[in-house]
Amino acid sequence: MAFSFKVVEEVGVLSEGANGWQKELNLVSWNDREPKYDIREWDANHEKMRKGVTLTIDELVELRSILNELEL
Repeated sequence: MAFSFKVVEEVGVLSEGANGWQKELNLVSWNDREPKYDIREWDANHEKMRKGVTLTIDELVELRSILNELEL
């Protein structure tokens, strides 16, 4: 299955593995659609990726609300 993507904005790096891949929060446009927030691991050039989760702005706001409630 072929698909296209464009990293519109690199928001931040959450962690980096020993293999150099980084778990990142980015704003990504998938198949020329409206960009969504995306958490997944990427190689250094953003050419290869692993499975991740994509969130709309409403879902991201709800996630922030949930995280703010956590006692860490």
